[in-house]
Amino acid sequence: MNEVVVFAPSPVLTVTVEGHLNAADIHLHAGGQGVWQARMLLALGSSVTMCCVLTGETGQVLGHLVTDEGIRVLAVHRTGRGAAYLHDRRGGDRIHLADTQGDALSRHDLDEIYDLTLRAGLEADVIILSGPAGNDVVPADVYRRLAADLRATGRLVIADLAGDRLTAALRGRVSVVKVSDEELLADGRVRQNTVEQIVPAMHALQDEGADTVIISRAERPMLLLAGGMLSEVHVPTMQIADSRGAGDSLTAGVAATLASGGTIEEAVAVGAAAGALNVTRHGLGTGRAETVRSLRQLVCIYSMTELPGMTRSLTPDQLAHRVQRQ
Repeated sequence: MNEVVVFAPSPVLTVTVEGHLNAADIHLHAGGQGVWQARMLLALGSSVTMCCVLTGETGQVLGHLVTDEGIRVLAVHRTGRGAAYLHDRRGGDRIHLADTQGDALSRHDLDEIYDLTLRAGLEADVIILSGPAGNDVVPADVYRRLAADLRATGRLVIADLAGDRLTAALRGRVSVVKVSDEELLADGRVRQNTVEQIVPAMHALQDEGADTVIISRAERPMLLLAGGMLSEVHVPTMQIADSRGAGDSLTAGVAATLASGGTIEEAVAVGAAAGALNVTRHGLGTGRAETVRSLRQLVCIYSMTELPGMTRSLTPDQLAHRVQRQ
């Protein structure tokens, strides 16, 4: 069916001031992790439903912007302050002027968004659990409950989360977890961004409740742990216009491919291509499917045992642990 649901509890209204012919050029867009994922999913041909809470004046604007892009929106509408930010790019660099994460969701809001997501998820092939705009907007345990309930119905669940929300989703069990090496470092799951430390952390994530683990590493090859096999994912290095949204495009590529019946290796290859394309663009979560398909042909996935020097980069204990897992 290729139906994907994105749990995006608090989308963000983004206001960016650009320079054009010595005058201010003001852009309003829907943004935030879930929006960027939904946008790339749509570009890749998936049917996308975004479940969210739209708050106050910013929420009214966001609802129109997202719907106008062709994304189906199931929303809880409420009063209050919604998430938004204001950036100035007239000098070339992005200058942060103001932002708000919006009001925390009430118990009633949480019940309603949970119901919407569960209902939509029962009709979908894949559900992505994405994070809110701020740490205090949604309790982490919501992610555990959603993951557990959706998996109980046989759905594929992808968690693109970090911190307490990642830990909670893992307790509910997920099909795929995607996290960056920087997030692993910030969460204290590794002390250094090295393969020697990341590999054991990947196994730990699997032990906590993830069937498959994907680690993005900026300009370095991604790491994949799936079916007991550890792999490196190589993609051409592209010139960066804006690195934000690359990880969300990666997640979208994985979800779109799995929803259409592809293997996890095919999904990661498409995701890597979508992420690589996204960094070349100023529009976050954007890109043409034809270009993604062309870049996908250049993505190479190598078993770690095939990489020169891989066994020398692991300690004896780490190597023994990996062999036992396989």
